[in-house]
Formats: sequence, structure tokens, C-alpha cells
Amino acid sequence: MIAPEGKVILIPLLLLVIAGAGLNTWQSFPALKWINLTLALLTLFSLYFFRDPQRPPLKEKGLLSPADGKIVQIIEVEDTEMGKAKQISIFLSVFNVHSQRVPETGKVIWKKYHPGKFLAAFNHKASLNNEQTEVLFETKDGERYKIKQIAGLIARRILNYMEVDNPVERGDRLGFIRFGSRVDIIIPHDFKIAVSLGDVVKGNQHIIGSFHED
Repeated sequence: MIAPEGKVILIPLLLLVIAGAGLNTWQSFPALKWINLTLALLTLFSLYFFRDPQRPPLKEKGLLSPADGKIVQIIEVEDTEMGKAKQISIFLSVFNVHSQRVPETGKVIWKKYHPGKFLAAFNHKASLNNEQTEVLFETKDGERYKIKQIAGLIARRILNYMEVDNPVERGDRLGFIRFGSRVDIIIPHDFKIAVSLGDVVKGNQHIIGSFHED
């Protein structure tokens, strides 16, 4: 399945490729052949990038990973709203699925947009300095956590579908970031983390930890 966020890019590319294929002027203008080949390759890459596999969320207890990617940072932080907390950072390369999912059933407490820089998403300064949207959630058990969608060097468009005070279900579509990016999860200090640096996770398919010991 193709993510709807890709239509604004895919439709023009496809139209240009079809139009270019219909031209019979390649012998007079050889450059058109290479232009159309480049457009075709961009179209194929975009089809791959905007793939959005349908994955039912795991049923086992725990906070689901909100995104596909690699765990690049696990640190302690001092958060404005949550106080002493932990941060798990997921780096999304251009080869990862870029749709984000809600990790747990609950509601949206607030949402904030922060303009900023466009440092490479694997740079840890991106968590503080890059353009980002952060959402504070509260689970049905009263536990709070944050999800930050962070733009990268190439990613210049963050889409977020959360609305303040709205209920959310585990696995709901949270948003989408176009091209390489980063997703941070801010959880309470006593959160039991179940992932390690270097782990590769998938949204809706991996448990990143739990608020309480089972």
C-alpha cells in the first residue's frame, strides 16, 4: 500500500514520465531520454519510499515503537513537562517506512510545533535544534509520554494528525515525515526499557518497554 502523503509527489512524477515516454523526439534531443530515465528512477524510488505496509499492532503489553528505524540513542533527560525522564531516539533512513503510529491507547494532552534547523537526523543535536512536532499523550492508565517527530537534513515536511483532547487507539496513524528523519520517545524515569542501542525496530511490531514491571 502507498501512503497518501506520497500522492503530491508521485502523481506529478508519473505524469511527467508518461508524457516523456510519449514523445518521439529523442533522436533530435538525446538529453530528453536521460531526463525521462532520471524521472522514472525517481518515480520508482518514491514508490518504494512512500510504501505504507498495513501492520496490525501487537497485542502483548508494553509501549509499541512508533516508527521504523534504528535505535541510536538512549539517555536520561530533564523534560519541561515530565521532569526527570528517559529518551529513546530512532533514526529513520530514506530506506525506512516513514509513517508513525500511536504506541498506546489513550488521549492527546497537547501538541506543539517548534521551528528549527535541519541538521542530519543522526546528529544527536537534532533532538534539540531541528524543526519538530511534539505530542504529549496520556494512556488509559494515566501514564504520560511524548513523541517527537524531528525533521532531518533532507526531510523538510512533518505531517502530524493528532488533535488535542482526542482519544487515540494503539496503532492509529500518528503522522508522516517525508524523507530521512528522527523520532524521539520521552518516557518517565522509571520506564522499563526493552530495547538497546543499535536495535532495528518496526512501528506496531516491536515493544520498546513498559511503564511497570509485569
